[in-house]
Amino acid sequence: MTNANLVSVVLPSAGPSVLACGAWLKNTVCVTSGNKAYVSPLIGDLDNAAARQKLDATVAFLCQKYDIRPEAVSHDLHPDFYSTQFAHGYAEQHHVPAIAVQHHHAHIAAICAEHRITQPVLGLALDGVGLGSDNTPWGGELLLVRGADYQRLGHLAPLAMPGGDRAAREPWRMAAAVLFQLGRGDEIVRRFANQPGTKMVTTMLQRDLNCPTTSSMGRLFDAAAGLLGVNAIQSYEAQAAIQLQQLAEQYGQIDSLEEGYRITENNVLDFSPLLEALIERQPVKANTAQNAALFHTTLAAGLAEWVGNSTSKQDIKQIALGGGCFHNTILTRELIARLHSQALRVLTAQQVPPNDSAISLGQAWVAMQQCGQ
Repeated sequence: MTNANLVSVVLPSAGPSVLACGAWLKNTVCVTSGNKAYVSPLIGDLDNAAARQKLDATVAFLCQKYDIRPEAVSHDLHPDFYSTQFAHGYAEQHHVPAIAVQHHHAHIAAICAEHRITQPVLGLALDGVGLGSDNTPWGGELLLVRGADYQRLGHLAPLAMPGGDRAAREPWRMAAAVLFQLGRGDEIVRRFANQPGTKMVTTMLQRDLNCPTTSSMGRLFDAAAGLLGVNAIQSYEAQAAIQLQQLAEQYGQIDSLEEGYRITENNVLDFSPLLEALIERQPVKANTAQNAALFHTTLAAGLAEWVGNSTSKQDIKQIALGGGCFHNTILTRELIARLHSQALRVLTAQQVPPNDSAISLGQAWVAMQQCGQ
């Protein structure tokens, strides 16, 4: 590891030294000293022994380099993450508290840390998955963040994941969940005839077997990619979403779909009308790029209205955008333009990417503020 690979972030204020252990995917670790946070280079996904050993070594290196003895250690809510288990072991060994930080709270806190924001902000966190405080997989969250605390103001409409994590790798399964939710479950076997397991997935949906629900924007992208025939099985993370973005870029500008979404009384943003429109339009394959563009611009329109409604209710004019979905340049550009037209100040990732590599920074900033309360 070299100094050039480290990211140094000046925090809004000084506080106790903490160690933050990051997430499962795109893991980084972070240590703080005074009003500085030091984010490690990308360690990677913690699904192999080499990455886990690298996390151990990186923590030791950072603590030695900056002569830091952490007064607390923070981690994700998910108990099965190696980073969480490491944090608990470290806390026990060094007799310091272990502080759990919800994944999407950490995403928004990282943006606040970079911008040195201490006032309350609305946070829009859009990503693949992060364990929520209700023990379900979140990923499309509207949060009110007040430093060490947050409130979930709303979320995307839940969608079933037939087969659990397997659905995240096989977009056709997310598409099947949409068809079933729209009362078109009898179309699953025909539409995905080349995929083994269509009858089984249909049965799973009918009986609600191994079909956890998620509010994830990443899974919504997967569902659209499956419905449009863009990607049925992913070869790498976010492949389906990347392919959708590339198609949308090929097509160019398009107006959003009128009535392509609805916002419920309990502040759930539901894009079911958009998905049903894509199903109806897609039999003409020549429309795929146009449909991908329509998907993006309608997402931006719905998100902007949803956020705008909440900024009025909360009387907050700052909105922080965090999570891996903000690597999507079309969605990000169109959403920011719509938020600016509402006279809102938009905060985005600067030194650290918006994806899970920012989680450790957010965990560190939340833990510092908790320790200081």
